[in-house]
Amino acid sequence: MLKGVHNILSDISTEVKGIVMIGKAIEMNGIIDKEHHLILDKNLPVEGPKRVRVIIFLPEDREIDEAQWLRAASSNQAFGFLKDPQEDIYTLSDGKPFNE
Repeated sequence: MLKGVHNILSDISTEVKGIVMIGKAIEMNGIIDKEHHLILDKNLPVEGPKRVRVIIFLPEDREIDEAQWLRAASSNQAFGFLKDPQEDIYTLSDGKPFNE
């Protein structure tokens, strides 16, 4: 396997309306330059020319600090079940102190 290439040619198989679609996925890192071109860190392990479909995951512009994360989690309905008294099963006397 090539270094820097993750999940090389992972098989993806799905069936939609009786048609089985089999594809390949390659995860790689790269940069977008000033001319808006995608430049990969390594060469692709695929012979070309060949048309491909590209999905680009952009990094977050800023990191979320712990206080922001806690505010978001405490107001998110997905964590609403934690307000149920039946979920409050631990007390301060449970466990041992964690001193790091």
